[in-house]
Amino acid sequence: MADIYHDFPIRAEPDRVFEAVSTPDGLDRWWTKRSSGEPVEGAEYQLGFGPEHDWRARLRRVVPDREIEYEIVGADEDWTGTRVGFRLEDRGGTTQVRFHHTGWPDPDEHYRVSSYCWAMYLRILRRYLEEGEEVRYEERLDA
Repeated sequence: MADIYHDFPIRAEPDRVFEAVSTPDGLDRWWTKRSSGEPVEGAEYQLGFGPEHDWRARLRRVVPDREIEYEIVGADEDWTGTRVGFRLEDRGGTTQVRFHHTGWPDPDEHYRVSSYCWAMYLRILRRYLEEGEEVRYEERLDA
């Protein structure tokens, strides 16, 4: 098994960060092209990345403004069964984000590419929350 971890600060309150990582409107501003779901434990999310990449996730854990974890239940073979999560720590005007994508079957090429992509997407998340910048979906990995 292989895991991906990224820890970083965002100059925003935890409630704003939580909204960006837990609601369809928030996710669509930095990660997905189009998503749907409710941030409630057990709920299923549709995570749309284009015609060949319509994925599904189930919420395993939700603690409002503090923590969320998705279990990927429908996606590329090596993503299925993995868990994507965010733990948020209030640092007085700044939120420390502890991100994980765990349960990869192998540290193969797709794992390494995904680790890089997560770093890029999380950078876009921070820019969105700190500066209000929104990057068009098609341009996100070039941002």
